[in-house]
Amino acid sequence: MRFAARLLIGFALAASSAALAQGYPNKSIKVIVPWPPGQATDAAARIATEKMGAQMGQQFVIDNRPGAGGTIGSEHAARATPDGYTILAGSSGPISISPRVQKVPYDPEKDFEPICIIASSTYVLVANPTVPAKDYAEFVAFLKANPGKYTFASSGTGATAHLVAEYFNSSVGITASHVPYKGSAPAVTDLIAGHVTYAFETTASVLGHIKAGRLKAFAVSSPTRSVIVPELPTIMEVGQVPDFDVRAWIGLIGPTGIPREARGRLANECQKAVQAPEVKEKLLAAGLEPDSLPLDEIAPYLRKVGERFGAIARQAKIRLD
Repeated sequence: MRFAARLLIGFALAASSAALAQGYPNKSIKVIVPWPPGQATDAAARIATEKMGAQMGQQFVIDNRPGAGGTIGSEHAARATPDGYTILAGSSGPISISPRVQKVPYDPEKDFEPICIIASSTYVLVANPTVPAKDYAEFVAFLKANPGKYTFASSGTGATAHLVAEYFNSSVGITASHVPYKGSAPAVTDLIAGHVTYAFETTASVLGHIKAGRLKAFAVSSPTRSVIVPELPTIMEVGQVPDFDVRAWIGLIGPTGIPREARGRLANECQKAVQAPEVKEKLLAAGLEPDSLPLDEIAPYLRKVGERFGAIARQAKIRLD
């Protein structure tokens, strides 16, 4: 009898899983974006989920909940019912960096389960055109010959751009003063005006200025050349820094406990969407590089990214508390 009971329970569980796999999703899926409309995470999420919705026959509804560097919306997603119908558009800032530089009301590893990577954002080393350097080597030599004399901008203390610059400075032996701004736009404006010397900024935020000659570009922060600015070398190529790979990531994650079948379906559909030519084209137009990883490799990757940002923050003594 016990064997028969166990057999019946096993059949019931299998039938339930199969029903979920076949029936999910049977209503719209909310995607919490912890940033305002138009921001990079918002753009990537809209591009990817629009395609996913067409593939899955259900609408993905974007719910923008900005504030506190993305931590407000991220907390809301962490506390959501883990039924597969509320997910988060996650990114480096609130998931990989904020928990390492300040107290946040969620644990990125315990409260979330990764679903997919959509895109990555490479950072470009740019400087005011008056800087007397024609390439990366001359730029580094110029700064090293003038320790503490020049400044670098970022979109804010503890922001990805800040950490990339700090890592660069320490890796190549540069001493410069940090000037934080409230966002990339004012930082780039002052960089063009010559109020600060250099910065690491996303390709999307500086590409037009580079093409127009308003900024000099020397290298990128990714391990391989960017498909958006392939003419620029990587710091690993020209900087003799063997492991310089500092990029921002954007993807979808769900609250811990999301049904395995729902998570698997979302992951498969997301990977399929990111491989679609029209999605790649839209991401590139937004200054984002299409990216993806197998589901079982995402958590280790995000852990590695978080550890790297944490190490950079500790070395630079960056805390926001």
